[in-house]
Amino acid sequence: MKLVHLFYLEEDAPCVARILSTSGIEAYSRVDVEGHGRGGHVGWYGKASPYRSEVIVAVLPDTLADGLLDAVEGCRGQTDDRHPIHAVLIDVERATSSAGNTDNTGVIS
Repeated sequence: MKLVHLFYLEEDAPCVARILSTSGIEAYSRVDVEGHGRGGHVGWYGKASPYRSEVIVAVLPDTLADGLLDAVEGCRGQTDDRHPIHAVLIDVERATSSAGNTDNTGVIS
């Protein structure tokens, strides 16, 4: 079982939705975040303006997680080439829920 995080600019949400759909990912959480980092445009106060970003979090079986990362790696045409879609894959040692069960794929139900 894997924990996957996707980080991307808000404008790339349609591309990420397509990646999730074609990768067979049906259950995930999405969070709006304010991204900070180097930028080409200096804001009013002499520093780069924050980026409007989003994060997807999903707990997945190994095969779906690997396929999702492959799809991200193969994705082209983001809104801003300086800000590609990023994916992070983390091994999950154990997971459960308040119902105390997982389904046969190891995904928390």
